[in-house]
This record gives sequence, C-alpha cells and structure tokens, in this order.
Amino acid sequence: MPHREKTRILLVDDVPENLLALEALIRRDDVVVHKAASGDAALELLLAHDFALAILDVQMPGMDGFELAEFMRGTEKTKHIPIVFVTAGGRELNYAFKGYESGAVDFLHKPLDAHTVKSKVNVFVDLYRQSKVLKHQLETLERNRQEQEALLQELTETQEELRKAITIRDEFMSIASHELKTPLTSLKLQIQLRQRYLKKGDASAFTIDKIAKMVESDDRQIQRLIRLIDDMLDISRIRSGRLTVHPATFDLSELVRDVVDRFSEQLAAAGCTVTLTVPGPVVGYWDHFRVEQVVINLLTNAMRYGAGKPVTIVLEAGDGRARLSVRDEGIGIAEEHQARIFQQFERVVSASQIGGLGLGLYIVDQIVRAHGGSIRVESALGKGSTFIVELPVEGNRASDAS
Repeated sequence: MPHREKTRILLVDDVPENLLALEALIRRDDVVVHKAASGDAALELLLAHDFALAILDVQMPGMDGFELAEFMRGTEKTKHIPIVFVTAGGRELNYAFKGYESGAVDFLHKPLDAHTVKSKVNVFVDLYRQSKVLKHQLETLERNRQEQEALLQELTETQEELRKAITIRDEFMSIASHELKTPLTSLKLQIQLRQRYLKKGDASAFTIDKIAKMVESDDRQIQRLIRLIDDMLDISRIRSGRLTVHPATFDLSELVRDVVDRFSEQLAAAGCTVTLTVPGPVVGYWDHFRVEQVVINLLTNAMRYGAGKPVTIVLEAGDGRARLSVRDEGIGIAEEHQARIFQQFERVVSASQIGGLGLGLYIVDQIVRAHGGSIRVESALGKGSTFIVELPVEGNRASDAS
C-alpha cells in the first residue's frame, strides 16, 4: 500500500458537537475523517469508501448504533470493518453484551479520555495498514504463482511442441530420404545397365524404340524428383511466409483440360478412367503455376488412392466463384481424419503403403488460402473421396499476395 494513501475513519453521531470533539481527538495528517449524523448517512459513506475503523454512537434517533452495526456485519463490503461503540458510562453488563453481539470490537466510554481514544484509534489504523500490506503481498505472491504456473505451462507446451517437431522432422527426413532415393536408385540402375551394354559393345540395346523407352522412363523419374524437391521448397517458403502468388487472367477450364491430357498415360497405367465435365471458359485472376499445382496434386492423389477405379472431375462457375471437384472411388477417409489430412506430413495411410512426403494437401490448402479460396473433403471410409476447391473469380486483383 503506498505511504501517501490516507486511511479513512468513519464517525457516526447525531450530535454535531460530539463529532467535532471526537474528530479533534483522532486527527492525524495521514488520516481522513468522515462524519455522519445518522445511520442512513453513514450507510452511504460506507458503500462509497473503504474504512479502517467505524466509531458509532449507540443512541441515535432512527437507526441506532446497534442496528447500523448489524447492517454492516450483514454486508460483504463492510462486514470486516472494525466497530467501536461510544456509550455513556455506567451501563449495565447486558448492554455491553448486545454491543459485542452486534459486531463491536471495543467500547469508548463517555466522558472520553483523549489518550485512550488516540491509542485505540492508532492500533486500528496500524492494523488496517498492516492488513493492506499483507493483502498486497499475498496478491503479489498469488500473481507470481500464477505467472510461474503460466510460464511452466508455456514451457511444457513448448517442450511438447519441440518434441513433436523433432518427431516430425525425423519422420520427414526418413520419408524424404526414401522418396528421393527411389527415383535416384532407378536412374542409377538404368545407367549401370547401359554402361554394361556399352562395355560389351551390344548396340542392340540402343535401338530407337529402346532409347525412346529409356528417355521416357528417365523423364518420369526426373519429374518425380522435381516434384519432391518443389514440395520441400514450398514447405520452406510457407514456413518463412514467402509463398507468393502472382495472379494473371487465364481460363481455368483450359488449364484443367491440359493437366488431364498431360497425365493421360499415367491415368491409363493406373487403370483410372477419367470423366471430365467442364463448361465453357471459366476465366479468373489467379496464379497459373500455383493453381496448376492444386489441380495436379488432386489428380495424382485420386490416382494414388483410387488406382484402378474411375476419377470424376467437375468444374463449375457461379456466384463469383469457380468450383473444382475431384472425386475418386478409392479407400476413402474416416470422418475423424478428414481435418488432419490438410496438415503437414499427414496421410490417409502409412508411407510404406503409398509413397509421397505427405505435404501435397497441406501445400494445396496454403495455395488456395493465398487466393482467398477454400478447400474441403467429402468422404467416407471405403466409399471414395471428393475434394472440392472454391476460388473467387473476381476481387483478387493484387499484383502479389502472400
């Protein structure tokens, strides 16, 4: 409690001369004295201020001192204020008992002794100040305890986040190593095989048809490597807040047709027939490269998880938005897992069953968000999945958006 804050004392007496006399006895520079000539006036002061002590005259018209004391003891704000009654001397014993029952802590008997009054008032003022200091110390201790608890909780959460981050990092490194090693191993084996043919001088291994197949195989492995590296670079950009989109006006229906056409051989190899429903031009203001990433990722996901089954792609436009849905007839996703598949390194099945880094849908979600759009999945276990992307056609006219 600041030293400059003054302590308040309440004096209640219906006789003005008594109030003045009592005030003169207890006056101190560090004390503010409030006077009330009735119980009602005292109540107003009690509700407005915090008092260290209330000195009440017992005999007053209307609400007497005992009634005022009982009211104070029954009110939360005032029940802890010490009450000292001022009484005429020579009262019978039961009169004092009534005062203590009403909540008195002491009595002052008329005629008042100046030394006694000052001593008692000083005791209560000191006790009040000590209680304030103690209360302040307890509040400070409680705040410190709460801050320490909050800090401990924060440290615990940070430790858990670090543990998860390390686990994710280790899992990612393991998956990434495997995914990168697979095409590199294939390329290495192809090179070793060709070197063997060259050493033997076997030109039959290098006919036009065989070279064409070699080039096609090499290109598939290289494209796989490029996609994996691009995914890792995109994750780095997203984490550092540097994933940018550079929008320009183009026809989304043309982009979707082009992607499906480019992947026609892979779709056929996976046994996936594609039904493509595209209206006339769906022109919008988007980043062509990033939106192409979204379409490719959803299409390759449909091939992975719905191999040997039909894939349905529908592009619609209306209400200022383009709506692209890609449906497969694959394994589906349980409802409890549908939210987490858009997080980093999450997948429907384990990496040992289906390859990939588990980053595709996370990157797709980030790209769609950067365009002011949304993505969701509708799926049930064993009944396939439909991924639905909505992008605003108009109103996204920033030259660069992060």
